[in-house]
Amino acid sequence: MKFIAPLLATSLVLALSACNDPNAEQAKRDAAAAADHAGDAARNAAESAADATRSAADSAAAATREAAADSERALDNAANATAAAAQDAKAAAKDAAHDASVAAKDAAADASAATARAAQKAADHAEDVARDARQEANEAKH
Repeated sequence: MKFIAPLLATSLVLALSACNDPNAEQAKRDAAAAADHAGDAARNAAESAADATRSAADSAAAATREAAADSERALDNAANATAAAAQDAKAAAKDAAHDASVAAKDAAADASAATARAAQKAADHAEDVARDARQEANEAKH
């Protein structure tokens, strides 16, 4: 668009200079033709700029649609991964709860067995003490 102003100015200078020339009519026609060419060039430049703008807008819209589709796919993948992670966490929690339950039952059984052994040991000791006491009582009688 910057070339239009000098072209129009040149056409005007030719037209003015032609007024002083004996061939003024030809110069006027040349100036008019130059002005027409300048106008055509300006229209062509404007049409080319408009076409380039439309093309750029179409490309930008296509890129935006593609980016939106990529974003949607990424969000879908993230949602699926989150759901899978939640399922894995649920399964792991269930396994951990089961393991804890088994461990608690094993600990209770071990504690019960230890208590039974301690009670048996205490009973054995009480029996030994009672036997010794009987023996001493018998010896004291004789």
